[in-house]
Amino acid sequence: MISVLLVDDEPMVCAHLRTILGAADDIEVVGEAHDGAAAVEAVIRHRPDVVLMDLRMPGVDGLAAIERINTFAERPAVVALTTFDADHYVMRALRAGASGFLVKSTPPEDLVGLVRVAADGHTVLSPDAARRLVGASAGAHAARDRARDLVSRLTEREVEVLTCLGEGLSNAGIGRRLHLSEATVKGYVSRMLDKLGCENRTQVGLLAHEAGLTGGSASDT
Repeated sequence: MISVLLVDDEPMVCAHLRTILGAADDIEVVGEAHDGAAAVEAVIRHRPDVVLMDLRMPGVDGLAAIERINTFAERPAVVALTTFDADHYVMRALRAGASGFLVKSTPPEDLVGLVRVAADGHTVLSPDAARRLVGASAGAHAARDRARDLVSRLTEREVEVLTCLGEGLSNAGIGRRLHLSEATVKGYVSRMLDKLGCENRTQVGLLAHEAGLTGGSASDT
């Protein structure tokens, strides 16, 4: 079972998400929280696999909660919930350690599938939405120059893997595209996290967008 914690200051939103996720045989909603401080406590108490985290809440907001949760030794996958996919808060959440983001208007059938993707350790991030986020972010030119400088330190094969990560491919998908084993891809990803100073593959994927490596969209397959 995939255990999920819901965090939103609107109880009706939590009720809506609980109804959708509760219909899946392999997903269990283990708790709810209505502000960031309660979310951190709930993560400690319930040890969920996935947290769906609203970003804009009174008191301790979702961004602060994500930063705190990211310091835990055993961290759940935290997926930011937002109303607009070009929300600047989303970019900050991704850089703070969120595994991706979902807009609250995500269709129910897609929501269930994306929770499964997050639980499997993959990025929940639309390539198209990522490009919009990067393009709309403050300091986009500085971020682009920094990203390109970091990418210049990678080998040609590492750049190929980085491009695939920016397109949202899983390790299996990268392996099929580049004719590598999953174990080899995993090794490349681990080394790149260290080389690029990133904490997770979501941050690596964003860096690929900032460096201008990504083109068309791809699914996490």
